[in-house]
Parts: sequence; C-alpha cells; structure tokens
Amino acid sequence: MRLPAVWRTFMQEMGEQDRQVISITHLPQIAARGCAHYKVYKQDNETETNSHIRRLADEERVEEIAHMLSGATLTEAALNNAKALLGIKR
Repeated sequence: MRLPAVWRTFMQEMGEQDRQVISITHLPQIAARGCAHYKVYKQDNETETNSHIRRLADEERVEEIAHMLSGATLTEAALNNAKALLGIKR
C-alpha cells in the first residue's frame, strides 16, 4: 500500500473515533478525505505580509483539489479526478 493511502486510512479511522484530525497537506488524496477543507494563503502589501485561513465551499473544494492534481491550469480531467476523489457523481 502506498504511503498516502496508509495515512488517509489512518486519519480517517482516527476521525471515526470522535477525534479531531487536522492535516496540512499538498496531497489531493489526503485532502479529499476530510470533512472540511480550509485554504491557508498569504497577502502582501507595502509594509507587511498577513496569513489568512478560510473554509472552502463545496465547489471551491473541487477546484482546489483539481489544482493540487494539475497545477495552475485547471483541466477537465483534473476536475473530474477531483470529483472522483471526493466521491461526487458527475
């Protein structure tokens, strides 16, 4: 079994035991298994850099996982793969 699959299963089992699991990842296989998806990002201005976090809506989550799969350019294949990882029927 590949490592992302092992971690995905381990974290899912922890969550099923009424434990809170927070994961910071760039792996779409891990991100897709969560109950919620938050995006952490930075904003710069002339004097400072601020970090922010916000919960993604369902469609934003699909797009973010698709970006994790394909990079900056969203493709139909990446969107379909993201939906498959999330268990969304097309």
